[in-house]
Amino acid sequence: MTNVIVSEWLKLRSLRSNLYLLAFSTLSVLLCAGVMFMVTRGFDNQTGDDRLVFESMGAGLGTGLPVACFVMAALGALSITSEYATGHIHTSLVVVPRRQRFLFGKIPALVAVTLVTGQALVFAMHVAARAVLGDRAGQVLLDGQTLGASLSDPGVLTGLLVAGAAMPLVALVGLGLGAVIRSTAGSLVALIMILFVLPVVAQTLPSPWRSWIGSFMVENLPDQIIAGAAPGILSPLAACAVLLAYPVVALTGGAVAIAVRGRGAKPLVVGGLLTALLASVMMIPSGAAASTLPWKSCGGELECASIEVPVDWSKPSGRKVSIQVARLPATGTHRRIGTVFAIPGGPGGSGIEDLKKRGGGFSTLRQRFDVVSDAPRNTTDLGVIPFACLSTGPWITVPGSRAAYDRLAARNRASAEQCRRSDPEYFDNLDSGSVARDIEAIRVALGEDTLSFVATSYGGVVATTYARLFPDRVRALYLDGSVDHLADHATRARLRSESIEAQFARFAAWCESAALCALHGRDAGAVWRALTAAADRSPVPVKGERVTYSGFDLKVTASADVTSPGPAPDSPHWQRFARAIDQAVRGDASGFADIVEPVTKSLKVPSFRGMNVTHCTDGLAFGSYEEFRRMKRLGERISPNFAGNQLWHPLACVGWPAPVTNPAAPLPADRLPPLLGAGTWTDHAVVANIVKAVPGSSTVRYNGHGHGLYLSGNQCTISHANRYLTYLRLPPPGTACEPPTTS
Repeated sequence: MTNVIVSEWLKLRSLRSNLYLLAFSTLSVLLCAGVMFMVTRGFDNQTGDDRLVFESMGAGLGTGLPVACFVMAALGALSITSEYATGHIHTSLVVVPRRQRFLFGKIPALVAVTLVTGQALVFAMHVAARAVLGDRAGQVLLDGQTLGASLSDPGVLTGLLVAGAAMPLVALVGLGLGAVIRSTAGSLVALIMILFVLPVVAQTLPSPWRSWIGSFMVENLPDQIIAGAAPGILSPLAACAVLLAYPVVALTGGAVAIAVRGRGAKPLVVGGLLTALLASVMMIPSGAAASTLPWKSCGGELECASIEVPVDWSKPSGRKVSIQVARLPATGTHRRIGTVFAIPGGPGGSGIEDLKKRGGGFSTLRQRFDVVSDAPRNTTDLGVIPFACLSTGPWITVPGSRAAYDRLAARNRASAEQCRRSDPEYFDNLDSGSVARDIEAIRVALGEDTLSFVATSYGGVVATTYARLFPDRVRALYLDGSVDHLADHATRARLRSESIEAQFARFAAWCESAALCALHGRDAGAVWRALTAAADRSPVPVKGERVTYSGFDLKVTASADVTSPGPAPDSPHWQRFARAIDQAVRGDASGFADIVEPVTKSLKVPSFRGMNVTHCTDGLAFGSYEEFRRMKRLGERISPNFAGNQLWHPLACVGWPAPVTNPAAPLPADRLPPLLGAGTWTDHAVVANIVKAVPGSSTVRYNGHGHGLYLSGNQCTISHANRYLTYLRLPPPGTACEPPTTS
């Protein structure tokens, strides 16, 4: 056999057409560079969000890889078809009468040449692509990938090595086809069909067939073997089996075709057994979870189910309540990773409604994940406790004495009892800890080992509670404008005060420059401070109503408009706020009542019992009158424009009848993955304070207004979140997203 191998090496080296082919293979490098040049031209002509929708070039192999594969396969085919074309096949078979030995003797030399050449080509293509892309390669795209990948990125070096290692396998496919077809032209046509025509045809098919069939194309197999980003649904083991099946099938066919009379049975049996083995590996599931939930269609792509959980998790065998769950299933265009659980804000919001209204924002994630959410037990309109009771509440006042504090507690308690008496057990178990335990029950029913989370606003409290209770079940946790349940009252008050003061300064600067502001030409800050101070001494009446606004009432009402000015450049909410100030200065608080009433059907902001059922059992209340006084003095010291505003939620929980069942506690940082947080001007500092509890975590700061960036469709933030959720890659410290420019 050694003599056969040496002889085949001499043939391969001496055939001039082989040298031409190897020289032609450099075209793959030029193709990669050319494609990258066209990409950079298009990329540079776009701005902002338009750049985020570009398709990642990955390691840069692109169109060059099929060309390189074709050259290697052609080399394999020529190694045998050239003998048929010249008639040397007869001489070769006289020298080596055992025909399978003759065929398989060509393999070592062919593999050695194509392995070295293939690796060189792959790395040359990567270097050329990176050189052309330059700094653009680092742009994070909407699907979480970057425009180009570097060798330092996880899996890239391995992927290049696998792609290079695929070259000899493709060459063996060419060898097998050449043995079957026995014609150089026919073999090349067959290779063109396999490597170029079939992938193009696959791309014309509708989804998910496009991805299913495309997964088996040679060019998509290396990335799937390393669980990379290439489109495809095969597991790494299955992708490896497919890649090996190509040469096994081709060589089996070649061995049978070259055999004399009935002597092809043995290679046919061996090849058939190997093919069957590889086929069985391909059938190994790619990781779809075994859900026990009875999913049913509930509109569009959404599927719904329900799960029974204990009302009181300390009594798991006690009374049960049904939690509604919804799923946007993975689209099947990529290998499935798992489930992203979207935790809604509020508290009191429904994640199912979020999926119905904003599910399109998860379309990129659905290439690799099911997206699941629920209507948590504290959703205000579930009906267990009357919605009419939960959707309103008393007006909160700032107590000026211990006696007033006690009266506020009694009033809050009486108000809460109106709802509690309808179902005391359920009312007392609407804390975020119970919601987190419900999610764990859903995870078990989904059949997932871990969950990835997108937690918005107060959903961050549920998420961090889940992370504290079930740290080993957290694969990734993205916190978006989240509320901090880890910090003490003083830290929360400081962060809240600093953010709203900074936002009010932006409002004042806008008023100074914008003629649309009703306070234009005046010192808006001075006018506001004088108004609130005077209103605390003598509340401002609402014209035609028996309602007055204290300075505290004005601040509580104004905070929403100050935080969210509305679309630039008109900033309609800031305009409304400025008009309300101007009107109140003239003795009428109707402008503030007009802000509140359309949303709450109340002339002043009510303390919603539907939110307090969770806030208060999560431990938001002041521990004592003395703590309240300390927080009040802190606010007066650090927040000249909105002192007292940070007291509103804790004061609403004073006297609450249900016990605190989910008190703040530290996260088990050593058992959690690094977290990703994102926030706007008004909530980034809070999110940053949460994620710093876990070493290695990171944040994205959006330099603009708003709240809930993922659900509101902010493309830059979504791209970083998708990158983290999909590839567990965090952005570097200091990463920021800018608002889109307005013309």
